[in-house]
Amino acid sequence: MLEIIVAFAVGIIVLALLAKLVTMPLHLVWKLVTNSIIGAVMLWVVNLFGAGVNITIFKALVAGVFGVPGVIGVLLFQYVG
Repeated sequence: MLEIIVAFAVGIIVLALLAKLVTMPLHLVWKLVTNSIIGAVMLWVVNLFGAGVNITIFKALVAGVFGVPGVIGVLLFQYVG
């Protein structure tokens, strides 16, 4: 009887770990998408002040992942590079 309870508990733990592994990549993708949208909005706000930066997916991704330093980096790359 004890073996059945232990096997059941181990099965539940393994199932919970597998569920966590499946949902983790979806969480990372969702975070990347929302950060990219926020980065595009930050670049758009900077463009309102006359920066003249073309907003691309790559630039929005850089600004979204790195935040304000990413926006500053995109602006520096626009004017220096």
